[in-house]
Amino acid sequence: MGDVLAGNHATWEFESDALLIRFDRGNRTPKLLSVLRERRVPHEALASVTLTPGKRGTVVLHAVPRPGADPLMEAAAGQLKEACDPYRLVLPADRETLAEYYRDELRARLPADAMGPVDTGAAVGPVGALGPVGAMGSVGALGSIDSPDVTDVTDVGAAGAPAHVDSVLTAPTPVDRFLVAPPQGPQSFKTYDGRASFDGVSEVSFRWSWTGASTEKWKAGDQTFSVRDLCGVEWRSPEVLDGYLRLVPRGGAPRPPQPDLDPASVVFGLGYGPVHLSLPFAAAVLAAIRGRAADRVPVHAAAPAGMRDGASRDPGAVAERIRHLGELHQAGLVTDAEFSAKKAELLAEL
Repeated sequence: MGDVLAGNHATWEFESDALLIRFDRGNRTPKLLSVLRERRVPHEALASVTLTPGKRGTVVLHAVPRPGADPLMEAAAGQLKEACDPYRLVLPADRETLAEYYRDELRARLPADAMGPVDTGAAVGPVGALGPVGAMGSVGALGSIDSPDVTDVTDVGAAGAPAHVDSVLTAPTPVDRFLVAPPQGPQSFKTYDGRASFDGVSEVSFRWSWTGASTEKWKAGDQTFSVRDLCGVEWRSPEVLDGYLRLVPRGGAPRPPQPDLDPASVVFGLGYGPVHLSLPFAAAVLAAIRGRAADRVPVHAAAPAGMRDGASRDPGAVAERIRHLGELHQAGLVTDAEFSAKKAELLAEL
């Protein structure tokens, strides 16, 4: 396409194979968007594109990412405020016709497998009756759509009147790898109980503050974690009570129930750990973990040469690999199909 559509705080550029989103750097732009600067979203990373009425004479063009496609949205897990959603473009209502054109152009370029099966001839209720769910919303059973932003197969009237639709789509089809690049480079930010740093590649470190860290963290000392030893990241927004960033080590060892007692966690509060710093940090670490997991377990790789000629592998080594594979599966880094296929392959080596 190559065209550009400018809205509040952002500009969408329509490339032949991707949507390029550039964010303004003005004082009125949400800080998270200013920090992100721009995001290149391949068409295959999108599940749908919607156009809905906005507030105070606006319309909202919304690109909905597929589950698992964007590390930022995976880390956010539905906790972002509407104004901070990087996939929303707010436009004046008098540009609705233009927005409809670009919506349709972008939809035509979405992958055929972005959404699940369809059920035709259904009716959708008023927008006002629909509530938000999940990280980006999801579509439930026929006649029970959880979010108007998930599938906008026809536009709903201004008064929220029911609209007949030709098809209602099921939940977006997940992808097994990140398709949108995470925030790049080393990152660091202050937390209530210390400072969190990530070298952008392989190590996360926590350095405790004498004013905020708990006794348990002081006893454990400053912490450095190798990405290869982690299987996930938990982020709770600092805009709610008891916000934190928590690393999930591999192995499933018991952890303290409270993040302020866990040396693998940093806690937010009193202005520390703001969204525009802590969320990109969490997304970058999550992307590094998933990248390392793919390196550690080549699910689709052929068996080593020694195995292809009928040689038997040590049972203990096979059991360890199956245990490790189970940890990745439990953490959501390996799909059910990949887990079953790789487990069967390993068992066949005995």
